[in-house]
Amino acid sequence: MYFGSHVSIRNGYYAAAKTAYDLGGTAFQFFPKNPRSITVKDYNIDDAHQCATFCSKHNIRSIIHTPYPTKLIPEDINLEKKIVQSLVNDLEIAEACGAIGVVVHFGTTKKVPILEGYKKMIDMLNQVLSQFSGNAQLLIENNAGAGSDMGITFEELSQVRQLTDYPEQIGFCFDTCHAYASGLWNGNDWNEIEEKGMELDYFPHLKAIHFNNSKYPFSARKDRHANLLSGHLKAEQLIELLTSSVLTNIPFIVETPKDEGFTHQTEIQWMREKAVLL
Repeated sequence: MYFGSHVSIRNGYYAAAKTAYDLGGTAFQFFPKNPRSITVKDYNIDDAHQCATFCSKHNIRSIIHTPYPTKLIPEDINLEKKIVQSLVNDLEIAEACGAIGVVVHFGTTKKVPILEGYKKMIDMLNQVLSQFSGNAQLLIENNAGAGSDMGITFEELSQVRQLTDYPEQIGFCFDTCHAYASGLWNGNDWNEIEEKGMELDYFPHLKAIHFNNSKYPFSARKDRHANLLSGHLKAEQLIELLTSSVLTNIPFIVETPKDEGFTHQTEIQWMREKAVLL
């Protein structure tokens, strides 16, 4: 199994991979550029290839997370072209670094009817993927439901993928905090979640897991991550998911606080210890 955390690219992609390895990780996530920018980055291709080589040598899996301003349903039509170019750039960086893919949040909107929002999101995905032909995938992440009902069900996620022109270039990233916050998973019904996710063709295309606890109770619709052993999800509930037979060989990435009594290194070690239950 593959366990890790989000790491900084302050010193480059290769350095990020080494940091993940030093933390005891066999997986990691990173931003491809400034997390608050949707500009196209002229990245160091040699650094990216060193990252890919290091990960291959040490059997490390990686994923990229898009910068925060990236929206699959742009609120400003003038941003649409910039977001498309930025996402293509993210995919190119992922390909060069040997990453599985690029995580992007399911779109939301309050400015247009929901159906129009879905259509715009599908159009955005088509625009991006028509300009990229590598192996890296776009990985759509489930939402926490903060301010919108969009992107919180397996039905939506799978349908959007199927309705694009490039479903084979799209996978999923499952965020445990978001699933709990949105009401998708109550912590005690993982068997039902597995069954539904398989039936709706979601889990066969799952490529990454954001393994986070929640600072707020079930269905609170608040996206606030907690450390694995300090949130509302109990350890045994997280362990049930961690040892699920449908999630083997998928990287588990923690995006938890680093200043609240737990380090990513100790959380990675905890995941590794609990995974022996398999």
